[in-house]
Amino acid sequence: MKEFLVRVLVEPKPELFDPQGQAVERAMLELGLKNVSGTRVGKLIKFKLKAVSAQQARERVSEIAQKFLANPVIEQYSIEMEEL
Repeated sequence: MKEFLVRVLVEPKPELFDPQGQAVERAMLELGLKNVSGTRVGKLIKFKLKAVSAQQARERVSEIAQKFLANPVIEQYSIEMEEL
């Protein structure tokens, strides 16, 4: 069995308002950080997973993300994996 380091990035869907992202952006602008726009705030979940193959690991992680890590109504997710 192979072991993978998994990173799942969960963030609000692009078409939805992100009040936390806007608050962060306002704060950056107030601190004098110019040329900042489109700020979004999400969460990063990292874990290790054992699987027979990278494809099996990705399928399992996708299932975990859909059922547990992200709210599919308002959030999207992306998966990064590397074999350890």
